[in-house]
Amino acid sequence: MSITNKKPSQFSPLALAYIGDGVYELFVRTRVIEEHENMPANKLHKHTVRYVRAHSQANSIDAIVPIMTEDEISVYKRGRNAKSNTMPKNAVVADYRKATGFEALIGFLYLSGENDRLEELMNIAYESALDK
Repeated sequence: MSITNKKPSQFSPLALAYIGDGVYELFVRTRVIEEHENMPANKLHKHTVRYVRAHSQANSIDAIVPIMTEDEISVYKRGRNAKSNTMPKNAVVADYRKATGFEALIGFLYLSGENDRLEELMNIAYESALDK
């Protein structure tokens, strides 16, 4: 999907994180509903939140860093190091920064049209998100 004539690398890391947040949440919602299709919506939401909170996304990025390319690591680091003016009240700063980098990577892959790689990394991220 192309939203402008810009290349994904021309977007700010926080813009990439913004789109990546939406892409990953839709992916998680889809997985959660596949696993719990007859569950009430409020419980589906609670399950989804467990996967998309900063701590879980920090777990996810830790799991996928070893298989990331140099370009992917570069995008992740740009997102991780971006200065955001807001932070969730229940997040640890280190987790929030990792989560922002993770979302920037997801946004970058999505805007680049790298759907197979995006799905591969999101599946690993989902499986690695929760503390065991």
